[in-house]
Amino acid sequence: MSEVAYLSLGSNAGDREANLAGAITSLSTYPEIHDLRSASFYETEPLYNRDQPDFLNTVVELKTEFSAFELFDTIRYVESLLGRPEVREKNMPRTIDIDILCYDDEIINTERLVIPHPDMPNRRFVLIPFCEIAPNFVIRKWKLTVYDLLRICPDQSRVEKHYPEKSA
Repeated sequence: MSEVAYLSLGSNAGDREANLAGAITSLSTYPEIHDLRSASFYETEPLYNRDQPDFLNTVVELKTEFSAFELFDTIRYVESLLGRPEVREKNMPRTIDIDILCYDDEIINTERLVIPHPDMPNRRFVLIPFCEIAPNFVIRKWKLTVYDLLRICPDQSRVEKHYPEKSA
């Protein structure tokens, strides 16, 4: 049986657009992942370590036969394919960062995996693209829709729709 999952993707090192597109393409090659759709890309300022380039962020919705933990392992593998080191400092530049925001309406709280993503309510760079593709999705843990979380989000950082530069 397929479950719906939502993932947050971000990149601020190298070719950010290609990194996001590569991650989406890589995920779509798995037969256990299908009906994948992406929100627009958004240009966002770094939240914590401000001494780094801006990010491109998006959220994708997908259906999967993977369990939440199998999806997590698949994501880690895709990140490594795209050049993310296994060990890195927190809040530093990265080619790709993929987080599971929600896996159906499950609540998982283990040392390895926490779903829904605990920082989601405080991150406009996640909630704006998430709201673009699933504003009425109810996150059971908080009993609120994505739209409601965005409306009450305390984060005021810059999040702007990204328009790719056209080549001459």
